[in-house]
Amino acid sequence: MLRVVVPIIVLVVFVYGLIDLIRTDARQTKGISKAAWIVVQIVLPVIGAVLWFLIGRPRGGGAEAAPATYRHPTAPDDDPEFLRNLELRRRNQAEADRLKKLRDELDAKERGLRNGLGDARGPESGETHGSGDSAQGTDEVK
Repeated sequence: MLRVVVPIIVLVVFVYGLIDLIRTDARQTKGISKAAWIVVQIVLPVIGAVLWFLIGRPRGGGAEAAPATYRHPTAPDDDPEFLRNLELRRRNQAEADRLKKLRDELDAKERGLRNGLGDARGPESGETHGSGDSAQGTDEVK
């Protein structure tokens, strides 16, 4: 009976100590670093767990540290970061819409100018290019 109970107690203490160590924030460990505590617990299972509970574990049961580290989900309308991002997206969309409207207006004006100049220059351009000296476009000296 003793052969069964002692290994089970050793295993329970080792596993509980290791899980408690892993779940503890690295900034709250005392004595040595979290990685060193894990090595100590693996090399010396019972002694490492006992040392962890006596020396390395943070005091206070973690109830004081839990609210500071745990952040529960909030509703979107209560989350200031979500609201900031929402306002930023709204501004970016309004700016993009304004730029698209200005680009469309500019394109419409350019089309109007091209159509207006093309109609006004059409007959003139044909006359100036069609008639005249054949040597007019060359660089030769007469």
